[in-house]
Amino acid sequence: MPCILAIETSCDETAVAIVNDRNCLSSIVSSQIAIHRQYGGVVPEVASRSHLETLNEAIALALAQAQLDWGEIDGVAATCAPGLVGSLLVGLTAAKTLAVVHHKPFLGIHHLEGHIYSAYLSEPELEPPFLSLLVSGGHTSLIYVKNCGKYEMIGATRDDAAGEAFDKVARLLGLGYPGGPIIDKLSQQGNPRAFKLPEGKVSIPSGGYHPYDSSFSGLKTAVLRLVQQLEQDGSELPINDIAASFQETVARSLTKRVISCTLDYGLDKIAVGGGVAANSGLRKHLMAAAESHNLRVLFPPIKLCTDNAAMIGCAAADHLQQGHTSPLTLGVHSRLPITEVMELYRDNRIDIC
Repeated sequence: MPCILAIETSCDETAVAIVNDRNCLSSIVSSQIAIHRQYGGVVPEVASRSHLETLNEAIALALAQAQLDWGEIDGVAATCAPGLVGSLLVGLTAAKTLAVVHHKPFLGIHHLEGHIYSAYLSEPELEPPFLSLLVSGGHTSLIYVKNCGKYEMIGATRDDAAGEAFDKVARLLGLGYPGGPIIDKLSQQGNPRAFKLPEGKVSIPSGGYHPYDSSFSGLKTAVLRLVQQLEQDGSELPINDIAASFQETVARSLTKRVISCTLDYGLDKIAVGGGVAANSGLRKHLMAAAESHNLRVLFPPIKLCTDNAAMIGCAAADHLQQGHTSPLTLGVHSRLPITEVMELYRDNRIDIC
């Protein structure tokens, strides 16, 4: 099976890993949270510069940790879409250079496909078809995984992604950045039924609501109005209860859509990926609901929920095993539907950065 050196720089983690098939031999992740916390979110130019300063050392550490040399590497991969253009360019340029210098095949990997493949790293025997729930700061997606490179987008968010909603509510409550881990921690000490908050629904022009799409902007606004009302009344903000009620609403909303979609499509396995996959409320709700319907739900280890290069390497190993490689003319994309993954392996395609 192919042994891949993979690079992930789509946002604010500089990550390098070496993966042999579905076995992670090394994984280096340098987080920029401390750098961006002072700004309350990721600053693209700052992220790009940090990647430049960190990437070479991360590559050297990954090789040393795996105890491999370049003669034992079969291919080089990097995330090329979607993400912050400047950050993506740092990783993609490095991967192309390494591929040329060491005479290795090059593969551009879709970031969401990487999150799907995080499930394979913890469950090597997993095989399609299954439903993937991707929940992160930029995505809330329900994806029908049919095979390597073959995906059907079934549900998505119409506004804020789940992780983005966590960050915005945390900022509203004065909890800092990133919001997900902080709200999750405070929720353990709060009452999830203290406040009734609305689950976002996406209406259909012909009537009714979309069964699989999500919306979190209304929920975020409801928390804002709740805070304003409590402050107007002179009440001390019950931060823990607000955090718990918000998290409960998000988890309940996602679980309903996931279970409904899985049953409607006749699937029996659910794989969860993305940063919000680490959320304890979501894990509790979804595992309980899946068990009641005799469905299998797979959550990756916490270290594989956030952005990492191991998931990128796992996806690249499968593509290379299928004979897929990317042209050195491949560029980066701030947006690219996961249904167009195979466009990254068309040798006659020339992308403009």
